[in-house]
Parts: sequence; C-alpha cells; structure tokens
Amino acid sequence: MLSHFELFGLSQVFARLFRKDLPAAKFHTPLLYRVGAAPIYLSFLLAFWATSAMTVGHLLFALATTGYILIAIQLEERDLIDLFGDQYRRYRQSVGMLLPLPGRKLERTNAELSSSEHGGL
Repeated sequence: MLSHFELFGLSQVFARLFRKDLPAAKFHTPLLYRVGAAPIYLSFLLAFWATSAMTVGHLLFALATTGYILIAIQLEERDLIDLFGDQYRRYRQSVGMLLPLPGRKLERTNAELSSSEHGGL
C-alpha cells in the first residue's frame, strides 16, 4: 500500500527534483488492510450508494463510479502482483477484496511483527 506522498506522486517528484533514487517498495498491511484489500474503495462505494433518496442522476453516478472502481481494483491488483509477486498473492488469499472474509485471518510475518513492535506499521 502507498503512503500519501506516493499516492499523490510527491515522492516521485521530490526524488527526481533532488536527483535521488526512490527506495524499493515494501509490502505492509496497516490497520484496515489486515481485514480487506481495498478499504478506501469500500468507503467510496459506501459514500456513493448511501443516500436518503436515489434520483436517476445519483443512480447513474453510483453505477458509473462503481464500475470505475471495480475496473481500478483489477488494474491495481495486476500491478501489485507484478510488484510483490507471491507475497501479494498470499495476502489476497487471506483477506477479502472489499469486505472481510469470515473465518480468515491475515498471517503476519516475523518481520512485520518485529516492525510493529518498533512502530513500523
């Protein structure tokens, strides 16, 4: 998952501006990512569909943005598999995409446990 600086492209801009190499990407699962792979997408979907009165315009908007998000999830999954390989595949088997999978719990590695004890997650 990305930091906010990476998400908005600031890390890349500053690295290029100061002629520095970007650090290698590290896979980690903070907070809500331990129960679902796309908590931000889920929150957007909830916001788009939660309404007291569904107008035709709002329905069209909700359908279009839902379709966009479902396509974005597939593209992001492909990129994360390319970047992290089997580590990401194992993660995806242990968590749901949008909703938590009942009976499944994310297994944390020794490195993640050690890192979280020192405030790394």
